[in-house]
Amino acid sequence: MNKLRHFLFVSAQFFLLTVTAQSTFTAISTPQKLGGSVNTEVEESMPVFDKESSTLFFVRSFDAKSIGGKNDQDIWSSQKEVDFSYSNANPIKELNNKFNNAIVGINKAGDHVYLLNSYEGKKDLKKGISLSEFKRKKWGKAKELRIPKLDIDGDFYGFHINEDETAIILSFNGPNSEGEEDLYVSTKNSDGKWSEPVHMGSELNSKGFEISPFLSPNNDTLFFSSNGMGGQGDADIFYSIRTGESWTSWSIPMNIGSKINSSKFDAYFIYSGKNYYWSSNREAIRADIYYATEIPPLNGTIRSTDVTVYKGKDGMVQATAIGGIAPYTFSWESGEKSDGLDMVPKGLYSVTITDSYGQQVSLKATVNEPEPSIATNVIYPEAIIYFDRQSSYLNPQNKKELESFLVQLKALDATLKFQVISHCDSRSSDEYNMWLGERRMTRTIDFLVAKGIDKSRFLGDFKGESQPDIICETCTETQFTLNRRTIIKVVKP
Repeated sequence: MNKLRHFLFVSAQFFLLTVTAQSTFTAISTPQKLGGSVNTEVEESMPVFDKESSTLFFVRSFDAKSIGGKNDQDIWSSQKEVDFSYSNANPIKELNNKFNNAIVGINKAGDHVYLLNSYEGKKDLKKGISLSEFKRKKWGKAKELRIPKLDIDGDFYGFHINEDETAIILSFNGPNSEGEEDLYVSTKNSDGKWSEPVHMGSELNSKGFEISPFLSPNNDTLFFSSNGMGGQGDADIFYSIRTGESWTSWSIPMNIGSKINSSKFDAYFIYSGKNYYWSSNREAIRADIYYATEIPPLNGTIRSTDVTVYKGKDGMVQATAIGGIAPYTFSWESGEKSDGLDMVPKGLYSVTITDSYGQQVSLKATVNEPEPSIATNVIYPEAIIYFDRQSSYLNPQNKKELESFLVQLKALDATLKFQVISHCDSRSSDEYNMWLGERRMTRTIDFLVAKGIDKSRFLGDFKGESQPDIICETCTETQFTLNRRTIIKVVKP
């Protein structure tokens, strides 16, 4: 479906994802059309966001309501609501005219948009880029951007401007092209002038076309669409890693995978945080804008409480899912489907946790028991609960853990005291984490007191971030979670 190639590609801002050569783009949700009023029976493509990611800009083509009629393309915008829904789609009047219009870049500050140069001259005007500045609550008159020796012959060409406005990636049939359209680069010097386009090399270009380029924010990963490198269908999305300082040094392009690419035309890929957006005609003749979400990896923890007497059956095993996408299912080797087992004897217990996207993690825990010679000795129980980030409120999992622990506490001698020690992760100041630790300690004690344990039996303490369970320089979300713990244990007589 080469008809889509006349669109120019756009730049997206403020993305957090770091892509490596090992990325497979398989751990993502099922692609869906963008919700709301963006997609229609005509063609939508080229998504790009403002700096707050609250406004979506896109191109609508083959719409009889466009200024230039059905064969024109106009720039539209839409406001983000919830669950990837964008509503109140409207054309941007000051940026549209009777020629083909498209945004090809937005700077980091969000006050410069780069545009297809259809704002001066007649129908056969010189192809290039224009710049419009946002002043007095509207976009100003577009002014042509001068790129030396840029001479585009043909109807198919594209551009991408990075967010710091220092590099332009071009797609067109130019000098030294190896195929229909190749990728070139122009860079801005210290005087604010742009260089002549330079061919980006054989690694990135094929005998077919390479279009819709998009650079990651740190300029080290290039995404583009090609029909000359194999793949799923008409045109697939690929990515390549920059291997040096030169703009012509790139790794062999890798297909972004069958989760995103289809048997039809897929192009105009961008990402925002952990969300991917692109244009595809996989379900219709005209293209729509699709999205998918990166699925966080599934991890889990398992905790066991030993049997208190020889040959007893008062042990416990508790599994907790971390990451992934809820709801979760738990499958124990014994056939149980709950997240924990109560009143169990000594033994090895195995559970498999599965999230709603089929990710699985298997965990094992051992429940021990005292030796016969010390069968009368009491093994005092303890509990550990994990708090949500920057929160001191008990979540449903915390409450469930404490309810189970209460059963054991109420069976103990009423003269025993309990110590409650709260900890925090290291992502805020020492002063804030000490305050937060105290709040977590207090709410934990208050919950147990409300369930019938006398308040005089509690000894409280809070450590802030000073005593992490896991010491790490660059912690994962799982490690941060394990450090946000509150421990409740018996003060042994």
